[in-house]
Amino acid sequence: MSEPITSFPFVSVSGTPYDRGRQYGAAVPGLVAASARLYGRTLDELGYDAPGKSRLIQRFAAGIAGFGEQYLEEMRGIADGARVPFEDVIMINARTEVIAEARRERATAPAQEPAEPDDGCTGAVILPERSATGAIVHGQNWDWRAECAETAIVLRVRRDDGPDMLTFVEAGGLARSGLNAAGIAITANYLESDRDFTQDGVPLSLIRRKVLEQEHFAFAMRAIATTPKACSNNMMVSTTLGFAIDFECAPDEAFPVYPTDGVIVHANHWTSPVALAKLKDTGIPNVPESFYRDWRVRKLLDAAGPKLGPDDLKTALFDTFGTPYSVCRPPRLGSGGNLSASVAMVVMEPAKGSLEVAPLPALNRCFTRYSLAEDPVTLAAF
Repeated sequence: MSEPITSFPFVSVSGTPYDRGRQYGAAVPGLVAASARLYGRTLDELGYDAPGKSRLIQRFAAGIAGFGEQYLEEMRGIADGARVPFEDVIMINARTEVIAEARRERATAPAQEPAEPDDGCTGAVILPERSATGAIVHGQNWDWRAECAETAIVLRVRRDDGPDMLTFVEAGGLARSGLNAAGIAITANYLESDRDFTQDGVPLSLIRRKVLEQEHFAFAMRAIATTPKACSNNMMVSTTLGFAIDFECAPDEAFPVYPTDGVIVHANHWTSPVALAKLKDTGIPNVPESFYRDWRVRKLLDAAGPKLGPDDLKTALFDTFGTPYSVCRPPRLGSGGNLSASVAMVVMEPAKGSLEVAPLPALNRCFTRYSLAEDPVTLAAF
């Protein structure tokens, strides 16, 4: 990374799924291509040639079509707009599942190797009873490959068939963290279990997108709790109605974790007693610091007082206890030899339809506010 990154590109699209995708790809073609190269390199290293890559990735297209043909249409539009192969956009949206399947086919990785090494994340929701404004505050640090700070964007989707949405996402992806005009917000964290990759499932990114398409919170929870997955994941979802819940998801089962003292905090280890009685947490060797990351965020939020605001959540997410294995992770070598970091800090106020994002927060304390209704605004350094 040659120059400090202080904001992410903003892309706003509208129209049919294909038209939205085409606008998206045409707006950031270089970033979509860079995302594809990033994950394509992993397939290269595993020995896949171009026909092999195409065969592998196309296997996921049928499953995506079964979940929603419109998602493939949007991906096709992205590919056409960015002038990249359609399979590359599918790979971006199913990268966890594609890479895991590639490793299984090549049998080059030990069984305990994670599908997404060093994909950490610490997330939190402040509920109305603890909020200084009486409104939900929802955020996280996304820990992953440091170079993804150069390929991430904020995407606004104006829809005729449901609520508008705003999502922080890797270029070419349909959703990651975000909120919608119905007041629903979502973040997600890496989890592992001994049930992973024992069945086929919908790519995790598309489940998040499905959540952001919902008008009703009940259907957002249903999308998380009942959609089959190939691997474990933690998804935290909130609503401006005044409720939030965390789902620790195995591929075939979801375990709810409810707020305590008006707050939910989650890192990368299983906490549900029911889940721990039924499965084995296999991710701890890769994220042992998870045990104190969620403890640190909760401790800092509790110390901030009985009423909390977005700045209190930011302060907690900037925590450096145990650095570089900290809540706010500076760039460091990861277990796979890649440079790992907190790629972004995302703090959302769903009632305002806005999210604030700081790239590489261990190195940069500048946030940009993105909105469902307004143009981006650069904020003073935190």
